[in-house]
Amino acid sequence: MSEPQITGKTYDAQLLRRMMRYVRPYQGIFIISVLLTILMAGIAPALPMLVEYTLDRFILQHDANGLRLMLMLMLGLLVFQTVIRYYHTLMTSTLGQSVIRDLRIAVFNHITRLRLKYFDHTPIGRLITRTISDLETIANIFSEGLIQIIGDILQLVVILGVMFYTDWRLTLVVLIPMPLMIAATYIFKEAMKSAFQDVRKWVSNLNTFLQEHISGISIIQYFAREDQEIRKFKTANAEHRNAHIRANWYFSIFFPVIEIIMAIALGLLVWYGSKQVLADELSPGVIVSFIMYINMIFRPIRELVDRFNTLQMGMVSAERIFSVLDTNEQTPNTGTKQPTTIRGEIVFDNVWFAYDEEKWVLKDISFKVNPGETLALVGATGAGKSSTINILSRFYEVNKGAIRLDGTDIREYELNYLRRTIATVLQDVFLFSDSVASNISLNDPAITREQIVEAAKQVGAHDFIMRLPDGYDYKVQERGATLSSGQAQLISFIRALVHDPKILVLDEATSSVDTETEGLIQRAIDTLMKGRTSIIIAHRLSTIQKADKIIVLDKGEMKEIGSHQELLRIDGYYKRLYDLQFHSAGI
Repeated sequence: MSEPQITGKTYDAQLLRRMMRYVRPYQGIFIISVLLTILMAGIAPALPMLVEYTLDRFILQHDANGLRLMLMLMLGLLVFQTVIRYYHTLMTSTLGQSVIRDLRIAVFNHITRLRLKYFDHTPIGRLITRTISDLETIANIFSEGLIQIIGDILQLVVILGVMFYTDWRLTLVVLIPMPLMIAATYIFKEAMKSAFQDVRKWVSNLNTFLQEHISGISIIQYFAREDQEIRKFKTANAEHRNAHIRANWYFSIFFPVIEIIMAIALGLLVWYGSKQVLADELSPGVIVSFIMYINMIFRPIRELVDRFNTLQMGMVSAERIFSVLDTNEQTPNTGTKQPTTIRGEIVFDNVWFAYDEEKWVLKDISFKVNPGETLALVGATGAGKSSTINILSRFYEVNKGAIRLDGTDIREYELNYLRRTIATVLQDVFLFSDSVASNISLNDPAITREQIVEAAKQVGAHDFIMRLPDGYDYKVQERGATLSSGQAQLISFIRALVHDPKILVLDEATSSVDTETEGLIQRAIDTLMKGRTSIIIAHRLSTIQKADKIIVLDKGEMKEIGSHQELLRIDGYYKRLYDLQFHSAGI
């Protein structure tokens, strides 16, 4: 999937307004930051003015007592400025981190509610970039960007005002190189816009590459693809490096140019000012103060470029983040029904479904599962078995037809209620980096340790859990890497059971376990499915022979339906599949 179109505007009023909504809870900190910014700008020319006054009134007049007094006053001013700068930095940093904390929560909350279809075409690494590094860049808008830009502009206005008030002709002479400064700044800003966009693009690409390849490291090693993938990574990393070098190259050109322009202004000051001093039309103190003013003018202008770049990067990141927040791919949760009891009757009524429009995965599927019955779905890979259970839980929406639970269209149920009603055990088990107990309860405070242990005993997994180093408090590594596939599958089965579902879905739940563990799970299944409507997807026909109904799917179409014995008598697809499996097993 390509990156969304990013405008890269240095200033976008609409984006800034959206970000300011997240500032509202911290208005007090924001106001204090702005007031401190104004105060810092207001007292900026105080030190040069004191230096001018000290030189003209005390040093040239050989007044030692007055000089000591002024030195103490200047020292006090420096201490005061330092304290103000400290609190200013503290407030702006606190504001920035508070805003991105709330934004990160909003982004994560939004991402977790997106339908699965969104993740089918969006790299996970890109979402990680949005949630982590892009948000950090937004924090810089407040800690190093927007408020500091206001402060730098205010300082320029105040200092220029003081300079014009002190000597307007000298000020005009000093400002002669200013058009060069403005031109250099504009050229640099435009060049940096492109460079920063490239940097952010390659950061996102690197995150995506790393996430995919670290997750799939076993495949890379199984097929000895390390060298080839390293070459790909080197290429992406080189592009990232080149983007950074290009940005730094612009900096390396810009700052010397500014120093040269600053030196020109200083040379003009010395040339014109010395003539005025020799003509006794200007005091030496004014020359010294103007030398300080030059640095105080050019430094904010030079830093303004950095500030604008920070603001620009923040705007690019904000645009990326809000493009995620504006993604309208949530499953509509317009239903309100939350009945106290669910019988478990499931009806598929002429259901058509496609992941991509018109590429039908399910075609005109109709069947009924009565409360407490077990339905098995059989078919080759790609027949539509997993799609059937995905649309039952509304992870994807049907294109045509309807699915009814207890006679009510599933879209009329409150979404979380519907999904709590259906527990699913998948073939590909996912375990979080947490304790066994937390992986079972998913940190639901309503589920007690006693309920977890009881469910584990029913499944037959209690003994193996107790043999782990810390029992139910054993820390499972990422994706359950320290457990066998059978153990991970048992934990996922306990997870489904402990939530006490009315409908149980087993998607190839025994396909990745050994024969002994499969027998353990099968015995538990026989007990646990009593009183529950169950849907089983399995390649091993031995696990579904007791099902009340078996549906044979082929390329999204229902080919056969009936019990195990009925389908054997038909002598069709199911019979051929049964003979193939059991004859190959030597039965």
